[in-house]
Amino acid sequence: MKALTWQGKRDVRVEEVPDPRIEEPTDAIVKITSTAICGSDLHLYEVLGPYLKPGDILGHEPMGIVEEVGPEVTGLKPGDRVVVPFNIACGSCWMCSRQLYAQCETTQVTSEGKGAALFGYTSLYGSVPGGQAEYLRVPQAHFGPIKIPQTGADERYLYLSDILPTAWQAVKYADTPPGGTLAVFGLGPVGQFCARIGRHLGAGRVIGLDLVPERLELARRHGIEVLDVSELSDVPGALIDLVDGRGPDAVIDAVGMEAHGSPMGKLAQTAAGLLPDKVAQTMTDRAGVDRLSVLHAALKAVRRGGTVSISGVYGGEADPMPLMEMFDRGVQLRMGQCHVRRWTDEILPLLAGDDDPLGVEDLRTHRVPLARAPQAYEMFQKKEDGCIKVVLAP
Repeated sequence: MKALTWQGKRDVRVEEVPDPRIEEPTDAIVKITSTAICGSDLHLYEVLGPYLKPGDILGHEPMGIVEEVGPEVTGLKPGDRVVVPFNIACGSCWMCSRQLYAQCETTQVTSEGKGAALFGYTSLYGSVPGGQAEYLRVPQAHFGPIKIPQTGADERYLYLSDILPTAWQAVKYADTPPGGTLAVFGLGPVGQFCARIGRHLGAGRVIGLDLVPERLELARRHGIEVLDVSELSDVPGALIDLVDGRGPDAVIDAVGMEAHGSPMGKLAQTAAGLLPDKVAQTMTDRAGVDRLSVLHAALKAVRRGGTVSISGVYGGEADPMPLMEMFDRGVQLRMGQCHVRRWTDEILPLLAGDDDPLGVEDLRTHRVPLARAPQAYEMFQKKEDGCIKVVLAP
């Protein structure tokens, strides 16, 4: 089959690789019909190369048709249409029984001290072949795959794999009081959904912040108040002034480790990328290599006693944080990988009707063949051609 493989920093290629097969009785094989490029895939493209090896298959936002199931998979059959969550969970261990699926103890990568295994996401999370391919082996298929209706466009359901439940969790963690104000830093795909979900779940005012014109316009189209941060010298101050002199009740950081405006963080990431993999891994594991400008702005902008919810991916182990200010202002902080299956039963009914309240069919800007995935990665990273979300068609 054809699959997108990582070969080096900013070097991904579509290659012929062996077809996946059933390896465990709880496996399934899914023929992929649509698979998306995620913003966190760009961290692999740019920063997290020391944890990849040439030939690793990328991608963790897939959906398709079940081709084959193992003998212990009773809830699926060939021909079922499914979305595959990006994290791999058994559904029955101590963590899963508490709906903490991103910490599944059956698939935890204990050798690296990390949580549940992820599709297509480095040795830190199990080096499981990803879904930017024609076929995908799905471990723990007795629990993970989400059965969806046989009709309807792929893009009505595709985002259940990651970014839609990730945004849903971020908004739930933000805990904006009814009628309160939610600010969303970063209007990429997750940030767009955070803003829309925030309104849907009862925020009286949602403010989105970004510097990319196309992202700002897309948010405006969905009734979101926007701020262009490139026009602001003091982003936290502007938010505080805009919201009663106190600041928003809740703030979501939907950006993560590669934020603009963090020259020292960028320098650390660049330096790590020039080192041999083992040395770079040690630097990442023991040092702060994140760009923290957005997170620090979020912490300074939220009102006293408010909540900052982090959905953007961070990778540093020793990042400096303004703890005195956080403590003095009573800021609550929530974060973590999304527990996808915890939220999908709430979200799925919103996708099945005709009204599309979350605007899932108004996010993708580019749909391209899998063969053009390398060009799509470059376009997405450089934010060219108005690119906000790419869907690949194997």
